[in-house]
Amino acid sequence: MIKVSVFKQEDCYQMIEIKGHALYDDYGKDIVCSAVSSIVTTSINGILSLDEEALSYEVLKDGLLIHKIKPDSTTQILLNNMINLLQELAQSYPNNVKIK
Repeated sequence: MIKVSVFKQEDCYQMIEIKGHALYDDYGKDIVCSAVSSIVTTSINGILSLDEEALSYEVLKDGLLIHKIKPDSTTQILLNNMINLLQELAQSYPNNVKIK
């Protein structure tokens, strides 16, 4: 299961951690993992194309950590959109994606 942990303070994202594998299908064939990767990669690239200092991220052994997030409205709106897309995916695949 992919677990997305969201840490907010006063309506601002502080940190987002994405870990695990959806286990919907074999590695390389998993459409749920592919969807999560596409949503997150597109969101991060979009934010960084607007402001290279808007956030930092680290690729972990089993996931991704987004941190040092600026509290500006554009960054927060785009991250909120990313979380909303992940929530929609989690509703469609509740056994494969969990957001807390």
